[in-house]
Amino acid sequence: MTLGDAVADAEPLGDGAPAMLRREARIDLAAVSRNVRRLRELSGTPDAMVVVKANGYGHGAVRVARAALAGGATWLGVVDIAEALALRNAGIDAPLLCWLHGADGDFGVALDARVDVGVSSAGQLRAVAAAARDRGVIGAVHIKVDTGLGRNGVVETEWRAVFEDAAAFEKEGVVRVRGVFSHLANAGADEDARQVAAFELALATAEVAGVRPDLRHLASTAGAVRVPESRYDMVRLGIGVYGLSPFDDATSADLGLTPALTLVGGVVSVKRVPAGTGVSYGYSYRTTSEANLALVSLGYADGIPRLASNRAPVSINGRRYTVTGRIAMDQFVVDMGADTCEVGDDVVLFGDPETGVPSADEWADAAETINYEIVTRLGGRIERRYVS
Repeated sequence: MTLGDAVADAEPLGDGAPAMLRREARIDLAAVSRNVRRLRELSGTPDAMVVVKANGYGHGAVRVARAALAGGATWLGVVDIAEALALRNAGIDAPLLCWLHGADGDFGVALDARVDVGVSSAGQLRAVAAAARDRGVIGAVHIKVDTGLGRNGVVETEWRAVFEDAAAFEKEGVVRVRGVFSHLANAGADEDARQVAAFELALATAEVAGVRPDLRHLASTAGAVRVPESRYDMVRLGIGVYGLSPFDDATSADLGLTPALTLVGGVVSVKRVPAGTGVSYGYSYRTTSEANLALVSLGYADGIPRLASNRAPVSINGRRYTVTGRIAMDQFVVDMGADTCEVGDDVVLFGDPETGVPSADEWADAAETINYEIVTRLGGRIERRYVS
């Protein structure tokens, strides 16, 4: 899909009217659907959960969820109850799991909305059981075990007690353990193998306690692609759905994926300057010859990383340039040399590199981070435009 394709509609990332300055995330939902199908082919599991947390990794949770379901997703995943309720309020009825909760998490609201709850402690399990008992319903839970990532999840010394509690709640008829899950640390093949072994031990502990989940899930995109033994009944697909690679040694194209988001700013001024002209704060860049400077309508307030100053690539009228000088709050400059452009021209920061534009990975390298952060940090002034 090219930048000339039709724009279906616009949705601001924040509140208010669409911006007059061009700050656009152009999102190809057909690419999302294709990516889901591709990842399902690679993993071959009966079920696939598409993770749409953090507003669909910056792409728009509701629209991505619908595109993912159209591509074959059987589950959706979010971090917290509020994200889950937003999907339900948008009319999305697919199976849905949320898994990170504060001390005041309202599990009753989740159960009312038919949201499965990921629990990471005995206390959370008891709270779900109490909410279900009060409502006269059965609360569906997925018990998360810590197999080595060191984040949330029941620690090994508590597995037996938690699974025994879960079995008792199932017998009472207030809880159904629909799943047992964990998360790989992606720390290398040896560590992956250790975590798979730990997960097997957790499943065996559950079996002894009388807990027999329908779904066992451990793998995210990276595991779904490269760790077959971690796939089990369902994989949780995150970054790959958005067309980005979780690996340092494989591009999106290598995996058969298409980046869905193209970030575009607009040229707001063009001026000719002499050699030796300082550009932006601190004069970290000076022109080496007479040059045309293009000013672009995006800055660090929009999530453009300031660390990428003087490093990151952009594309203007099909030619690549480098961000010039320090990225400011609302704008940055591009030294075009002898080339020129017009006010109103598109400036592509990143998109699908197969179309000739820079990639989110290049921006991640320039900012010394990962592609996940580049797309999820996009700020509230940027509009999403869904293209077809």
